[in-house]
Amino acid sequence: MDDWKPQPYIRQAQQLGVAQSILDAAVAASEAVVAAHPSLPPILTLRHLAHLTDTSYLKLRDWVSREIEDPYRVFRIKKRPVAPNCTAFRTICVPDVELAFLQRWLSRNVLSWGRPHSASTAFAPGSTLLAAVEPHCGSRWLVKLDVRRFFESISEVSVYKAFRRLGYQPLVSLELARLCTRVGPASRLYANARWTRRAPRYVAAIRKYAVVRFGHLPQGAPTSPMLANLVMRDVDEELTKVAKLHGMTYTRYADDLTFSTPRRDFGREIAVELIQKVYRSLGRFGLQPNLAKTQVVPPRSRKVVLGLLVDGKEPRLTREFKNKMRQHLYYLERPDVGAVRHAQARGFSAVAGLRNHLLGLAAYASQVEPQYGAELARRLNAVSWPVVY
Repeated sequence: MDDWKPQPYIRQAQQLGVAQSILDAAVAASEAVVAAHPSLPPILTLRHLAHLTDTSYLKLRDWVSREIEDPYRVFRIKKRPVAPNCTAFRTICVPDVELAFLQRWLSRNVLSWGRPHSASTAFAPGSTLLAAVEPHCGSRWLVKLDVRRFFESISEVSVYKAFRRLGYQPLVSLELARLCTRVGPASRLYANARWTRRAPRYVAAIRKYAVVRFGHLPQGAPTSPMLANLVMRDVDEELTKVAKLHGMTYTRYADDLTFSTPRRDFGREIAVELIQKVYRSLGRFGLQPNLAKTQVVPPRSRKVVLGLLVDGKEPRLTREFKNKMRQHLYYLERPDVGAVRHAQARGFSAVAGLRNHLLGLAAYASQVEPQYGAELARRLNAVSWPVVY
């Protein structure tokens, strides 16, 4: 989209005979948005959003009022266990086709221009896994924490505030927040009073907008990752200050918090003090740590951040990753096994799924260790894949 300019807008409005008071209010609202970032599109009303996105206004109204059937397909996937005999699941909420289209439009045209904190290393244009772990390379101590039910803990109110910081008017910010959040089933997480406040006064006159309980970011919606980054800006600012007090570097990759330091005078007592401060900070923002995932990694211990080794000057692939790729290639290159039988043995319904999966891993490896990744890709492409796979 082209950046908004007031002159053509004013000229066209005058030609259409728009009242000066309405025109002045529209220009002021638009200028508040472009003041946050010149490439942000002004959105003046819900009907204006319908026009910009070629979406039915009535459909938008239904989504905002939450009076229709849940527009998300909800399912659970098993998470990697953090302890033996411990099964956990992640709830995925996939919006229907029309809502997904709208959310992708918002991600591309609105949220991509937001400014997350510099400590945030995921879900932003130009962000890479390497950039996320490089700050921790060569560290002596690592402290790793995880936010429990990360997306589900970010409320509609916080999302509303994120849109307000982007310059959008209160009612529009509320409507945008509703379009990007979902009211899930009642649980202990949502028993807190902050999830059940009355609707703000400026929308009290709109009966359909009154709610019993606020929504949360749904994991699986196109808008959730970028919105989470914008909402977490204040959290990242506070945790960066906590890290500096202890001579540490802090980064956040979605719900993974990492602190590191090269200090030789750092010890477990300081690490425990840091962890306690982080827990308190998270609590002030309505977030809970996943206690089972908190780790203190001392000197001479294996240091892994986001699946990459950071005990040297540069990130490296782990031995487990290379062993897994070596095993795949061993069976793929054996004449008595080959691609078809190996895909069946690994539970792939089609050989194409296995091939795409392994080529994706090779591309991932190329980002970290280019020569190794290139050799992986060469050997995978040399495999005798069936013509129809």
